[in-house]
Amino acid sequence: MKLYTYFRSSAAYRVRIALNLKGLAFETSAVHLLRAGGEQKTPEYRAINPLGVVPSIEIDNGVITQSLAIIEWLEESYPRVPLLPTDAAGRARVRAIAQTIACEIHPLNNLRVLKYLTDNLGVTEQQKKQWYQHWVREGLLAVENMLATDNATGTFCHGETPGIADCCLVPQIFNARRFGCELLEFPTITRIVEACESLAQFNDASPERQPDAE
Repeated sequence: MKLYTYFRSSAAYRVRIALNLKGLAFETSAVHLLRAGGEQKTPEYRAINPLGVVPSIEIDNGVITQSLAIIEWLEESYPRVPLLPTDAAGRARVRAIAQTIACEIHPLNNLRVLKYLTDNLGVTEQQKKQWYQHWVREGLLAVENMLATDNATGTFCHGETPGIADCCLVPQIFNARRFGCELLEFPTITRIVEACESLAQFNDASPERQPDAE
């Protein structure tokens, strides 16, 4: 498998965690999202991923795009280390947490959106930061409530082993810290992230440990 990635992409970070949790070997190909206007915009990469985003993963019979689709494919193809619960209600809960992060928080704050705010709409750097912090707080308040009020929450987002929700949560908190977001309102999230960050699979996937880290 070849993973097209960028060290600071939270979506690629999710997939790296999932691959590590499953103990799968993979090759990486760095796609620099800022250099020369963004390598993701080149015709060569658009042929791999028409949307021009990371991650993408090359497998024997093609390419899969979108981080959650990649992780679900990994779950179905390599079930030995499960990232989803065995029961339908548990799987739905984990997917809901993951999608709250990946579909509600992240899209409002990814690089394309932030660059459009400043480059096209004339938003200042301070206003961009306020935008980021507002939408992160809104989303994390919901995630904190989902975790803190449900007995299914354990050491990790669901029970005592990390799963897809944790794969999404840790990169989102990495980004929140990078943009100076206040996290005191989210004690359950903070506790879970600390548990995840104590594991080698999460640490080895972290941005600063990637070959393309700057």
